[in-house]
Amino acid sequence: MPRAKVILQSEFPYNISARCINREWFQLPMPLVWETFCSELSRAIEKQKLVVHSFVLMSNHFHLIASTPEANISQCMQQFMFRTSRRLTLAGNRINETFAGRHYKCILQHPNYYLNAYKYNYRNPVSAGLCTRVEDYPYSTLSGKLKHSPLLIPVVEDFTLMAHPPSTIEWLNTAPSPEKLEGVRFGLKHQYFKSKKDRVTKKLLIRDGDIL
Repeated sequence: MPRAKVILQSEFPYNISARCINREWFQLPMPLVWETFCSELSRAIEKQKLVVHSFVLMSNHFHLIASTPEANISQCMQQFMFRTSRRLTLAGNRINETFAGRHYKCILQHPNYYLNAYKYNYRNPVSAGLCTRVEDYPYSTLSGKLKHSPLLIPVVEDFTLMAHPPSTIEWLNTAPSPEKLEGVRFGLKHQYFKSKKDRVTKKLLIRDGDIL
């Protein structure tokens, strides 16, 4: 089955993720992996004009929300993933490439869809059992924005967080219902965020106190 044609646009942010080959660990100390990803994202920001909203690095994959004012998402991600993979492969003396094929991206065409992805990504370490609260995870732009650790990536201003940090952190640390979580996962699998109307109504994904 041929791949869907990449949608190049500059109006809405993308939710982007990619996983290590065979779901393996990076096989390197996480501080080194984090520094490598931050370095290459910073390069993409400078060279390809990528705009980073948030980034979360897990042990074998990453979650990124980014915008492309120059509508060049393919060029941005090709260069970013190629350079990151090469550096991690050399550092770990690996034979295989780092990533399992292409990345996955979803256009967040509504502010509420952006918020769903924002919360889903920042909660990923909690969901994986790596920490109990989102602000405690060190390999995330959230930690840097809260000044818990150095912010190594030039991110765009986070109006979601800065509107009222305590309530935003409380919202991020509130676990969604399984039904809502399933709806967000389904939505992020499409080129444009899509609600699962047969099982999860669109109303569940609209912010009314708890958007996720």
